[in-house]
Amino acid sequence: MTFSDQMGRTIKLDHWPPRRIISLVPSQTEFLADLGLEKEVVGITKFCVHPAEWFQQKKRVGGTKTLDFQKIDVLKPDLIIGNKEENEQSQIEFLAQHYPVWMSDIYTLEDALDMMRKLGELTGKTEKANAIAAEVDKQFKPRRFLKPTRFGEEGAYLNCTPKVAYFIWRKPYMAAGSGTFIDDMLRRASFENVFGNLARYPEISEQQLADAQPDAIFLSSEPYPFSEKHVAGLQEICPAAQIQLVDGELFSWYGSRLLQAPDYFAALREKLDLK
Repeated sequence: MTFSDQMGRTIKLDHWPPRRIISLVPSQTEFLADLGLEKEVVGITKFCVHPAEWFQQKKRVGGTKTLDFQKIDVLKPDLIIGNKEENEQSQIEFLAQHYPVWMSDIYTLEDALDMMRKLGELTGKTEKANAIAAEVDKQFKPRRFLKPTRFGEEGAYLNCTPKVAYFIWRKPYMAAGSGTFIDDMLRRASFENVFGNLARYPEISEQQLADAQPDAIFLSSEPYPFSEKHVAGLQEICPAAQIQLVDGELFSWYGSRLLQAPDYFAALREKLDLK
């Protein structure tokens, strides 16, 4: 059978559904687990920490960008699942010479939903995948994250879009810009990305941050593990900004973890109390 991936590539499976899958992306690994592919998934990366049982029990084939080809060969996969951004192009091209490699390419919620449905078809789990995608789509509804006014009038909402800087790295500071899944999540959570005019993951100087005057600064838990010790330095740059450590998985994982994201975003807005 032949299937198309999100990069427009066509892959051929000698038998379907596949029986020996290697997943190279943490968020997609978790999604495959939620599809019930316990026996079929034989390999994951060292960053595929969910579900915990898989992280402990499944064979690991290196990092997302440092794949161990020998370990992959030993597992004899009949399908490898990766992602354009999270995996290295040269490594994927090498693997594709030897195995069917299906690639996702995700920048928006719609892309994530499309990935879920396509992986459902690819793995023989269409019904379950479509159900998860439908529930995620249902959770992300307009106005869900807008706070009621302080007076609590029924049906009244604040028409505010707080300006936010979302940092993913330190030394140098790097932020999520346009054309990223994080940027799409910020928008859907009713935040304005102050660096949305810059593409991808730009380096940000202290002066750029000060000039942006964000209402809030989000410090992600991944890929850089920001902690409380990093707050003070940024507070000096932006004294008026509220600085919050945030769960990077809920802003950047585009699998079934998205089911948890809307409630998290709503709680985050309440916690910040942004007007």
